[in-house]
Amino acid sequence: MVELKEEALTQIYSALADPTRRAILLRLQHQEARVTELAAPFAMSLNAVSKHVRVLEGAGLVRREVRGREHFLALEPAPLEAASAWLETYRQFWSQRLDRLETFLRDKRAEKKSPRRK
Repeated sequence: MVELKEEALTQIYSALADPTRRAILLRLQHQEARVTELAAPFAMSLNAVSKHVRVLEGAGLVRREVRGREHFLALEPAPLEAASAWLETYRQFWSQRLDRLETFLRDKRAEKKSPRRK
């Protein structure tokens, strides 16, 4: 698992908290795009979309390549993988806890159903 510093993890999850930024990442999942192309489906200014892009860049989720006057953006998946791995540790923890609870409850039910011996 890739270790992330607390601040980097906070930036990643903060960036993912916004639906516009998640939509941008979804579009970049398929192919790189210019900022103007990314802005097209949103009912906001190019400047507003650029601010969202800067947040994604700050979290390391997007990389920018300048070709002449055009700015191309591409998804950088490594931080997503690391953030997912961090979440996975907690998923495993709770899954184990719930499995133990299920076993406990099943045993309790079985105790109630079985006839008591004197």
